[in-house]
Amino acid sequence: MNRLKDRVAIITGGANGIGLATAELFLKEAAKVVIVDLDKEALEKANTQLDHENLAYCVADVAKTKDTYTYIDFTLKKFGKINIFFANAGIEGTSKPIADYPENIFDQVIAVNLKGVWNGCKYVIPKMEEGGSVMITSSVAGLKGFAGLGAYVASKHAVIGLMRVAALENAGRKVRVNTINPGPVNNDMMRRIEKDMSPENPDEVMKGFESSVPFGRYAESSEIADMALFLASDDSKYVTGCMHVVDGGMLTA
Repeated sequence: MNRLKDRVAIITGGANGIGLATAELFLKEAAKVVIVDLDKEALEKANTQLDHENLAYCVADVAKTKDTYTYIDFTLKKFGKINIFFANAGIEGTSKPIADYPENIFDQVIAVNLKGVWNGCKYVIPKMEEGGSVMITSSVAGLKGFAGLGAYVASKHAVIGLMRVAALENAGRKVRVNTINPGPVNNDMMRRIEKDMSPENPDEVMKGFESSVPFGRYAESSEIADMALFLASDDSKYVTGCMHVVDGGMLTA
């Protein structure tokens, strides 16, 4: 229960889904946690739900440099240091072929999913303590294509490249950098993807995704959080520059 004792973690996209589940687990493991999100109401709800003295929240847009400084400065003033950074914020965009994909939505996906991670690597990592851990949420969509999800797939491939470079550049300070690559997760993002792909029959989209997973089901956010805990803890002290797939066997099917 004390695997993260005396460590301070920043979790972007922390108000819901994987981010919220990870915050809850990190708190149980004795970390101090700052959750970051653009949605103030969702952050306030998460703060009330978790109700922990070692939890704080900060409203910020990860795609903006000034907001990145805001959540870094907030964390340092609140808890004095940064040991763990989980670059988890992400959006799915829409489901359309590349030829029909709206440019403004493409730009939004790249801004949050890629620029947000870039900002974290550029501005957060230099402020981290030596021996820290960085986790970046990629996806199985960072390792294969999915028709209709071009912007999302492109962004999730791109952050794997960033991870590899950041792992090399920060190895001298023993800062580990890895991606987590979930398959479909039972959360609000997948509900939106299912409805976007088939407004009239989202349940059939879910069944289609489930049939592509050998385990026959979506992951729970808590199961992705378990991988984040491994990467944040000393259990992974010699692990960097790697992709960690949590997909129930989806990529082997």
